[in-house]
Amino acid sequence: MNVIRATPEGSDNLDDGGAMVRIPESQRVRDALENAIVEGLHRPGERLDPTRLEQEFGCSRTPVREALQALERSGLVQIRPKQGTYVTELSISELAERFEVMAELEGMAARLSSRRIEQDALEALDAAVQECEKHALAGDADGYYYANARFHGIVYDSCGNEYLRQQAHALKRALQPYRRLQLRVPDRMRRSLAEHRRIAEAVRAGDAETAEDAARDHVLVQVREFSQLVRTWRHLSASPE
Repeated sequence: MNVIRATPEGSDNLDDGGAMVRIPESQRVRDALENAIVEGLHRPGERLDPTRLEQEFGCSRTPVREALQALERSGLVQIRPKQGTYVTELSISELAERFEVMAELEGMAARLSSRRIEQDALEALDAAVQECEKHALAGDADGYYYANARFHGIVYDSCGNEYLRQQAHALKRALQPYRRLQLRVPDRMRRSLAEHRRIAEAVRAGDAETAEDAARDHVLVQVREFSQLVRTWRHLSASPE
């Protein structure tokens, strides 16, 4: 099975200041499994064998267990007592429905944030846009993915509505791997960056209507691109080698 492998001791990445940052092995395993599930390398309904995953990734049981628990929280897998861990079965239409709800939550959070965001959060939002730009220019989809998550998290956390904040974060976790996959669409990072700038500018200006429309559209465009992308990946993964 062609799964992205994680290194046994975790990996080092550079932070914005050029310092080496140790990324937990469980995160590496989780990221690799996210990609493998979304791309169809692990099929819906398939049982994931922890022992086999330990061998695949060359790591101990703890990172695998933590990765599977994180994937369960995001909704990608189901851990069934005394049965094992299984890949969640979601159709393209079910995913599209979740993205539509996410678009409305994003729009509402951006609208409220444009009225309630604090100065320090505005500065953090601008920094996240700059980080996205750095990764987009470098063609670094993984780096962009994490900067993108920070950008959206700041918007949620600044909306001033705790229930909305919790719901937005929960659904974002469930859709994270799919939002990550759509960054592989040609030119998507550049266009996503432009969309982030529009959202940030509207929030900074206190333009609630534009902020809401920009944030909603930012997710809806992913629905259109994502559906075709997943169909392509699953078709290719199902094709005989």
